[in-house]
Amino acid sequence: MDDVQRWRADLQGEIDGITVYRAMAAGESDRALAAVYGKLADAEERHARVWETKLREAKAWRTAPSPSWRARLLAFLARRGGVAIVAQTMAGAEARDRAMYDDQPEAGLALPREERSHARLLREAGGASGSAIARLEGRHRMSGGNALRAAVLGVNDGLVSNFSLVMGVAGAGGDARAVMVAGAAGLLAGSLSMALGEWLSVQSARELYSHQIAVEKEELEVAPDEEEEELALIYQAKGAKEEQARAMAHQLVRGDARSALDALAREELAIDPGELGGSAYVASGTSFAMFALGAVVPLIPHLVASGTAAVVASAVVSGVALFGVGALITVITGQSAMRAGARQLLIGIAAAAVTYGLGRLFGAAIA
Repeated sequence: MDDVQRWRADLQGEIDGITVYRAMAAGESDRALAAVYGKLADAEERHARVWETKLREAKAWRTAPSPSWRARLLAFLARRGGVAIVAQTMAGAEARDRAMYDDQPEAGLALPREERSHARLLREAGGASGSAIARLEGRHRMSGGNALRAAVLGVNDGLVSNFSLVMGVAGAGGDARAVMVAGAAGLLAGSLSMALGEWLSVQSARELYSHQIAVEKEELEVAPDEEEEELALIYQAKGAKEEQARAMAHQLVRGDARSALDALAREELAIDPGELGGSAYVASGTSFAMFALGAVVPLIPHLVASGTAAVVASAVVSGVALFGVGALITVITGQSAMRAGARQLLIGIAAAAVTYGLGRLFGAAIA
C-alpha cells in the first residue's frame, strides 16, 4: 500500500470513529459518559485533519470520505437501540487499533500517544469520582455490549438449522406439506430451546451476582478497612496515583454505604448492581424472536410454491440471507464483509448439502 492509499485508509477510519462517537454522545443519557464519547470524537477529528493535510500536500485530496456502512449501522444502533449495544464493540476496536500509528512516521508522537490514552480520557471524564469511573468501566464490561452479537448469532442459528432441516426433508422426497410441518416444528422447537436456555443462563447469573453482592455488603459492614484497601489497589491498578486512589476509596467507603457497595460491586466483581446481567425474560424473548426470524427464511418459498421450484427458491433465499448474516457479523469483528459473508454462505450450503444428501439416501432406503 503506497502512502496516499494508507493516508486515505487512516482518514476513513477516523471519519468512521467520529460518526460513531458523535452518535454515542448524542444517545447517552449520562452526562459524564456523553462527555467521554464527545472527547473521543474530538480526538478523532484532530487525527482526521492530520491525514487530510497530508493528502492535500500530496495533491491527492478529493473530498472527505463518507462514513462506511459499518459506522453508519453502529451509529444508528447507538441512537435507536442504546449506547450500551455498541460500547463493547467500539472498546474492542480501540484495543485492536491502539498501535495502528506506531509504524507510521507521519503520525509523529501525538497520534500514537492519543490512541493509547483513550482509556485515560474515559477515566478523566468521570472527574475524580470513583463511582463515575465504575459506571463507565462497568458499562463497557457488562450490560448490552453483547446484544448485537447475540442477535446476529441467534438469527444465524435459526437460519442454518432450519435450512438444513428443510433440505433434508426435501431430499427424502417429502412433499410441500411435509416440508412445512417439519420446518414449522423445527422453528418452534429451536426457538423454545434457545429461549429456555437463555432464560436459565441469565437467571442463574442474576442469582449468582445477587449472592456475590450480598457477600460484598456483609464484608463492607464487618471489615470496611480491608474493603477500602482493596478498592484503593484496584484504582492504582487502573492508573491512579496512590494518594489519589486512597482518597477516592476512603471517600466512598466512609461516605454513603450504597455508593460504596455500588463501586465495590463494579470494580471488584465487575457486576452492575442495577442490571445484574440483564433481564432473563428480555433475553429469552429476544433469543426466541431472533432464532424464529432466521428459521422462517427457508420456509417462505414453500408457502407460495412446491416441488423442485420451492426447493431451489428456498436454497437461493437462504443463501442470500446467509451471506447477509455473515456480512453483518463484521460490524462486531471489523473484518472484511465480503469474506465473512462468503464464508458463512459456504458453511450454510455445506450443512444443507449434507442433510439433503442424507435425506436422499434414507428416502431411497425407506422406499
